Amino acid sequence: MRLLVVEDEKRIADFLCRGLEGAGYAVDAAGNGEEALERTHSTDYDLVVLDLMLPDMDGLTVLERIRRAKAGPPVLILSARGSLDDRVKGLETGADDYLVKPFAFVELLARVRALLRRGQPTIEKLQVADLSVDCIRRKVTRAGETIDLAPKEFGILEYMMRNRGRPLSRTMIVEHVWDMDYDGLTNIVDVYIRHLRSKIDDRFAQKLIQTVRGIGYMIEAPEKPVEPAPEAISERQE
Repeated sequence: MRLLVVEDEKRIADFLCRGLEGAGYAVDAAGNGEEALERTHSTDYDLVVLDLMLPDMDGLTVLERIRRAKAGPPVLILSARGSLDDRVKGLETGADDYLVKPFAFVELLARVRALLRRGQPTIEKLQVADLSVDCIRRKVTRAGETIDLAPKEFGILEYMMRNRGRPLSRTMIVEHVWDMDYDGLTNIVDVYIRHLRSKIDDRFAQKLIQTVRGIGYMIEAPEKPVEPAPEAISERQE
């Protein structure tokens, strides 16, 4: 999942980004309101963490413009303005949650996870054939066997399973899972796909990660070949 942190204090922004990345999320950062609006208009984020005291415009103005353009993503306000009036105004403007600075990161992370669950209640668990991904507990099993994945491996697998049957280009995968632009030269996606295949496909007869020539990769349970009817077999033999 991809998050946007809108915070003008670099020390706090770096702390938030490192912590959220360590929890397995892809994170972008914006240092002012204008940059935040540009990013939300060009990228589909799963959640925005928004400071209110920005150098170019009030955070509530940013929130209003995000909501005016489209309904999502969920917005968690993170601000030193902690009076009851401030909290009420933030929620009435369209925020989904409000956390006052100073804060404990574990609480922020819990609120982020709660908002993401609220936004996607029907797909907390993803399933393709006998491969299961618990997006909340970040647990992967195949045929009942637990599979340990590194954070980026999990991010790729979750993204592919949320787009089951849809070919995903290397560019799409990099932009969703990494905080970088795909430059056409890196083979980082191919390396991680090999890692994933070694963990979830190699020991099983049914291969789920498919290479889509000229595009990239997708995950899907291939259809079993149709067995000919007994009458058809006897007719061929005659």
